[in-house]
Amino acid sequence: MKIICIGRNYSEHAKELNNDIPSEPVFFMKPDTSLLKPGEDFYFPELTKDLHHEIEIVIKINKVGKHIAEQFAHKYYDEIGLGIDFTARDLQNQCKEKGLPWEKAKAFDHSAPIGKFISKSQLGDLSNINFELKINGEQRQIGNTKDLLFNFDQIIAHISKFITLKVGDLIYTGTPKGVSAVHIGDKLQGFLNGDLFLELDVK
Repeated sequence: MKIICIGRNYSEHAKELNNDIPSEPVFFMKPDTSLLKPGEDFYFPELTKDLHHEIEIVIKINKVGKHIAEQFAHKYYDEIGLGIDFTARDLQNQCKEKGLPWEKAKAFDHSAPIGKFISKSQLGDLSNINFELKINGEQRQIGNTKDLLFNFDQIIAHISKFITLKVGDLIYTGTPKGVSAVHIGDKLQGFLNGDLFLELDVK
């Protein structure tokens, strides 16, 4: 199982970090040790002083595929859920300034919490899915898949040009604007179409 993350897939988020709007999907990867399963504790990592939340819709690959045509991409996933791409923003900025890769800011242990999944057939129109993140009951991020720069099928088709997708692979599809720091003691809750899908405490 591998975790593939799409960056800058909501234009307003790209703008808030002063990044260019991409002309094709931008992706990076996290190791399986980044995964934090539902019910597991999340501990604030000592490596950063500026940990940011990024709530994202996650799609789960259900069969092996390579060079998948966009018109067939919908056959390669049937479950959708929510996840958080935790980012050590201070480390990421340092790496960017030096022109270095920034895996250490994204791929550290437990940097990819995951919530529950639901059959995509229960969601109806996949281009109109609402999702949000609340911290301590306060709304911090809100998004809708209608604002994706690259939709789920385009993402799968693009990634599969370079990397073979396998059963169980997770694709984090990008975060909307509103990213900010989290702190020890915070309670994070992720909602998909109004239903609670992800919950964790920062310890």
